[in-house]
Amino acid sequence: MRGVITLRDVLANLGVVLREFGALCVVRCLLASVRRQRTTFLDIAVRGRRP
Repeated sequence: MRGVITLRDVLANLGVVLREFGALCVVRCLLASVRRQRTTFLDIAVRGRRP
C-alpha cells in the first residue's frame, strides 16, 4: 500500500468522499491528484479542521 492518493482512487470513491467529507474535500482530492502531489487522503480530509 502506497498511501498516496491517485485520481483513480478519487473517482472510484467519489460518492463516499462527497457524502462523508463534502464537496470541498472532493475538489481538494481532485486537485491533488491532477497536480500529482504526494499526499494522503487523510492529509487532505483534515486540512481545514485543525485547531
